[in-house]
Amino acid sequence: MVTFFVGLLYICALVSGKVVRANGQPKGSRFMCTAVPAGTDVSCPVETTNRVQSTSPQEEEFRNTIIQLRETILQQKETIVSQQGTIKELNSKLSRCEAAAQDTRDAKSRGGSRRKDYSKITMGDLPRDPTETIDQLGKTMQSLKHRLESLEQQQRANASSMEAVTSALPGDLRDLLKQRLGDLEGQLLRRVAELEEEKSQLYNETAAHRQRTESTLSSLLDRIGELERSNNAFKSPEDFKISLPLRTNYLYGRIKKSLPEMYAFTVCMWLKSSASPGIGTPFSYGVRGQANEIVLIEWGNNPIELLINDKVAQLPLSVSDGRWHHICITWTTRDGFWEAYQDGERLGTGENLAPWHPIKPGGVIILGQEQDIVGGRFDATQAFVGELSHFNMWDRVLRPADIAGMANCSAYMPGNVVPWIDGNVEVLGGAAKVALEICEDRLFDS
Repeated sequence: MVTFFVGLLYICALVSGKVVRANGQPKGSRFMCTAVPAGTDVSCPVETTNRVQSTSPQEEEFRNTIIQLRETILQQKETIVSQQGTIKELNSKLSRCEAAAQDTRDAKSRGGSRRKDYSKITMGDLPRDPTETIDQLGKTMQSLKHRLESLEQQQRANASSMEAVTSALPGDLRDLLKQRLGDLEGQLLRRVAELEEEKSQLYNETAAHRQRTESTLSSLLDRIGELERSNNAFKSPEDFKISLPLRTNYLYGRIKKSLPEMYAFTVCMWLKSSASPGIGTPFSYGVRGQANEIVLIEWGNNPIELLINDKVAQLPLSVSDGRWHHICITWTTRDGFWEAYQDGERLGTGENLAPWHPIKPGGVIILGQEQDIVGGRFDATQAFVGELSHFNMWDRVLRPADIAGMANCSAYMPGNVVPWIDGNVEVLGGAAKVALEICEDRLFDS
């Protein structure tokens, strides 16, 4: 059966199946209608049989029914949207007709005293006579109202049909759908439980691995501590040296004590180096605002230099022959006077090195590196390469005889500001403390 209505073509076919009426009574068959554009070829091929016997399982039948229902609902939705547009257009025309009719009635009631220009009526080919115009408008309005009411009724019927189609699923198919949904929900819940269990196992394995790693690291640290304690079991607290074998920016030693404010000092040490060019920086002292408060450095092909408050004096020392040498530097703020000793002998003096400048307190003493900021930012090209021992510092100028006694191993004087003892020196970055009796080693060296 083919039906035409408002420019749309409906194709209706007889569908058999278990369909339930609104009153709950089953019926054997019903018509299924589909809207297609006008002019579409709706001819159907001749069926060899009137009905195709379904041999698919129940689930396949359920799937096909769902697809048919979805297509029917979409087609009904398109029809409703189209009819809503038609209703809107008819309402607009009806409003224009009513407005034109009102204007005509007003002109007639004025008795022709003011002639209306009927040529401006825009309702198509309406008569120009007011009486005919009123009659024609009335008929048009009545026709439009009938069409509008018919469309509204059909729209309500389509909406009801959609609701009926949605609720028309057979009971067994509805039960099958619920069962399948329940199965899917159960599978999802089981998968979530499995993932939670895997997560818990992974966390436990990670925690156990972390515990084993921490235990291994703790054992290694304990062993390193034992080796360091056995290695540092020196005959006396001062009988050790620090070894800085590579020119890097991370091997260094650090004095745990700092300096007070000083107006004079003497610093002495034993060192051994054959680095070239330049042995580097045996020690540096930096304070806030002045990283080069006190520095002893031999950099590149320059001679050994003493920096105080970033002021420079060149020292006549030569210690890069790979042998142990004892050096001492003295300085006083009065006139900036300095002295340089090597192996107990005074080799040079000078003055005007940062005169009247007191040494600032609270800084950091680094062995083996030059500081660009207090305690850090080292430059590998300025690093000391070799071995260093007995770094001592006093807050006064020592006598030449005291310096000579330490150089020839006839006397030992620990510094009153910085003494060379094991607990006062720490090594970092891979630098090492090694036992050393300096005078015996020096005699053997010579």
